Amino acid sequence: MMKQQIEKDFLDAYKSHEDERVSVLRMVKSAIQNAEIAQKGELDESAVTSVLKKEIKQRKDSIAAYKDAGREDAAAKEERELEIISLYLPQQLSEEELKKIVENTISELNASGKEDLGKVIGAVMKEHGDNVDGGAVSAIIKDLLIKR
Repeated sequence: MMKQQIEKDFLDAYKSHEDERVSVLRMVKSAIQNAEIAQKGELDESAVTSVLKKEIKQRKDSIAAYKDAGREDAAAKEERELEIISLYLPQQLSEEELKKIVENTISELNASGKEDLGKVIGAVMKEHGDNVDGGAVSAIIKDLLIKR
């Protein structure tokens, strides 16, 4: 479904001569196709979501690098690409919602310290992986478990 939506939007952008959108969607389609080749078959929705998250992470890393180098023009271009790709991800949970989920998971698992970090991250990502950013989950868990 997500893959078909990306294809449809790509064709619409192409017909409308939206060059930047065409370029970004072409890159996304290529990343999905490369993942399918590596897997030797069609990707399910979860795998397509993973590809999109990887693309977003690459954009975020590039934005940070460009800003550190003082290249605001290149950072702005990456930010626009990030916005386009983000449209295809499921709605992300807010920080407050995520914090509540992490707190509940910590109490359910009786997690008490640094040694339980992986267990809590695994449980949260298994349950809510498509709707959360792994980095944000990790930061909240570290804040709640280690800095208590």
